[in-house]
Amino acid sequence: MRKIYSLLFFLVFFSHSSLSSYPWLDSMDPENDYIKSGQKLMSLEYGLSPLEVRNKEEKVAVIGVHGGRSEGYEWVYPLTKLDQSDRLTLFYRWDDRSCFLSSALKLNQEILFLLEGNPTIEKIVLLGHSYGGILLTWFIENWTSNTPIEIHTIASPLAGLDSISNSCNYDPPKQKSKNVKSVQWRTIKTLDNAFKDLSSDPQLINFKGHEVRDLPEKYKGKRLGHNWSVSYVADEIIF
Repeated sequence: MRKIYSLLFFLVFFSHSSLSSYPWLDSMDPENDYIKSGQKLMSLEYGLSPLEVRNKEEKVAVIGVHGGRSEGYEWVYPLTKLDQSDRLTLFYRWDDRSCFLSSALKLNQEILFLLEGNPTIEKIVLLGHSYGGILLTWFIENWTSNTPIEIHTIASPLAGLDSISNSCNYDPPKQKSKNVKSVQWRTIKTLDNAFKDLSSDPQLINFKGHEVRDLPEKYKGKRLGHNWSVSYVADEIIF
């Protein structure tokens, strides 16, 4: 099975590399053309996509999971910032117009395939922004692999929103599986355009199983709001 998946993984790389528009990390421009780079990310097919050629020495797989109605630009700097020679960087594109559960199950399956085909990987790091953080709550409670997984939810309404809680039967996480580290990065509600008009802060949950880190008011001299919170985390995160 491992040999079969390694072949499939190679074929995926080969097919992507033949497309000049494919968003390889080394072609992304986080400074001058992040909008176009973000559009390339969001043009990916649904599923887990590698953003670089595997060097077979990676020990950590870093996976970005976008939020609802994302334009992708908020991920360009973080993905390029987090990439190192011992890390395999990937992006999970999913149908954020639907309920998150089926996409969470699919991501879980694809991560397990990734581990089977890449035996050097010793750890998975998941970063989910906004609604993407809701998707990652499934992993907090249901991860069963022996490979450690680190989950970072960023500016995510983990307490739930009526549109998600009612239509998708979402409940905030209540317990943490073994081999899971969970970190929640919270924006300041009044500075976050996604949350500021709500009656309460949907980021606040009573869950002792994870670490909470509050984001500051400003980032690089500007208001630290919803989308640029991912860039702040990329600068601060240590794993």
